[in-house]
Amino acid sequence: MSEYSSDLLRLLSERGYIHQVTDAGALDALAKKQVVPGYIGFDATAPSLHVGSLVQIMMLRRLQQTGHKPICVMGGGTTKVGDPSGKDESRKMLTPADIDANIASIRTVFEKLLTFGDGPTDAIMVNNDDWLSTLGYIDLLRDVGPHFTINRMLTFDSVKLRLDREQPLTFLEFNYMILQAYDFRELSLRHACRLQMGGSDQWGNIVNGIELGRRMDGVELFGLTTPLLTTADGAKMGKTAAGAVWLNEDQLAAYDFWQYWRNTDDRDVGRFLRLFTDLPLDEIARLEALEGAEINAAKIVLANEVTALVRGPEAAASAEATAHETFAGSGAGADLPVLEIPTEGMRVGAACTALGFTASNGEAKRKVAEGAVKIDDETVDDAGFLIVLAAGEEKRLSLGRKRHALLKGA
Repeated sequence: MSEYSSDLLRLLSERGYIHQVTDAGALDALAKKQVVPGYIGFDATAPSLHVGSLVQIMMLRRLQQTGHKPICVMGGGTTKVGDPSGKDESRKMLTPADIDANIASIRTVFEKLLTFGDGPTDAIMVNNDDWLSTLGYIDLLRDVGPHFTINRMLTFDSVKLRLDREQPLTFLEFNYMILQAYDFRELSLRHACRLQMGGSDQWGNIVNGIELGRRMDGVELFGLTTPLLTTADGAKMGKTAAGAVWLNEDQLAAYDFWQYWRNTDDRDVGRFLRLFTDLPLDEIARLEALEGAEINAAKIVLANEVTALVRGPEAAASAEATAHETFAGSGAGADLPVLEIPTEGMRVGAACTALGFTASNGEAKRKVAEGAVKIDDETVDDAGFLIVLAAGEEKRLSLGRKRHALLKGA
């Protein structure tokens, strides 16, 4: 039995999204009484978000599923500054054209998971550059500056981390928390936004915005954060040895995306089904109770459900078919990543690294020594082995049982 009476907080609680809430009782009452516009801010530093951001997008989906209004805030303005939260160093500066192109690319994923439009619960996407870039510096200092103290700002983890490590924190980045707080206030005025959600590392920034709205406008705002999302082995969600698990097809093939979920740790299956799929909770309970080899069936369900949501049902079906053909048969499925081998050939270690199977040629050498690398199911025992293929000739390269690719002669 949930402690909450509103559909919104009950659903978020049952599925494991809630870490901290400001005045949960008042937010619960508000969500039961009216449509609550809520927002999450997203970086525009790359053409795609990665899996680490998917829990936030799913939170906006849950908001809409329970009759409330999602606001996707793209950080076109704040991307020009850089969020120091969880960062060890300053980020590189992007041009306005780069940022706009990234936002257009990122929007394509949101359109699969949310319903956009002009209705009271339809999602909207806004760019904080629309208001941040028009702010006069003196006006910002005079109107907003008095509501922040340096003493308080120095207590935030995002600032303390960099200072403790004696790494530079620029004045530009130091202003980020003020701008994010101002976002909440501006969204409150423009869109009657009452709720900001985010990861647990954003708690300080969210509280700043709540306090700014109260002090400047006398409005009651709310914040809700998700737990820090790590896998059962302690790794940060969305990162692999081969790099980030991108949400956009252009950055990561559907098969690799599907395979990421198929390779989920047994201990994470139930939690990920609750967070990243729309499956009913009783079905999830049945799936996560499976043991031994049967848990693999639950992982395939997870991979299919998430891939269908993010990439579309056809991508999920194709990826599953490729996986089945690759693992169960001797073929090489159509969705496998392809590496073109030049006419002069390529060393097997270099091929593993080029495909992202290994992070370096040194790691590839170790994997070969362990007997983990195969070409057409034949173990390769020499990292310097030269792969030479005739034009159009195909072979399958495998690292362990889970990483496969198609090698094709140029």
